Amino acid sequence: MSLKGKHIGFGITGSHCTYEEVVPVMEQLVEAGAKVTPFVSFTVQSTDTKFGNAKDWLAKIQEMTDEPIVDTIPKAEPYGPQKPLDCMLIAPMTGNSTSKLANALTDSPVLMAAKATLRTGRPVVLAISTNDALGLNGVNVMKLMSTKNIYFVPFGQDHPYKKPNSLVADMTKIPETVEFALNHQQIQPVLIERYKE
Repeated sequence: MSLKGKHIGFGITGSHCTYEEVVPVMEQLVEAGAKVTPFVSFTVQSTDTKFGNAKDWLAKIQEMTDEPIVDTIPKAEPYGPQKPLDCMLIAPMTGNSTSKLANALTDSPVLMAAKATLRTGRPVVLAISTNDALGLNGVNVMKLMSTKNIYFVPFGQDHPYKKPNSLVADMTKIPETVEFALNHQQIQPVLIERYKE
């Protein structure tokens, strides 16, 4: 399936170390002909880290698409029946946001857009990046994996020896995963080897 003409929501949450991998994917989707609307969590908007300043990341995100950044819950809510997305992608999807979505909490623009998209029966794609996916957050990941219209970018352990509970999606597989999700299919395999010694 082509992404040309598809309206993709691109949600970004606070896994700051993955932004270098994720932001260029937004440009790839635009180049594939998709209309890409960025949604950012409050953490993305306000947190400066060793991986960069919030204002600089927001500027880079805005460079990738002509669509304005959705940065409040009221701005995100209409992306349901009023002006539906073809697909809502969240990349990176933190453990914090994973646990909230699994338990129906919508306290950020990104999570509101996901909820609004699920209301329309359209796909939500998650590219997880969490240090506790094989720990306390495992139950939430599995809950979402078994939820209708939620699909996962293939993921694996990024460092099983230093961070044995950590799972991170292969961000290069986002466009292909979105294509599958638009056909209501989960790309396979979803569990992959990510760590290389």
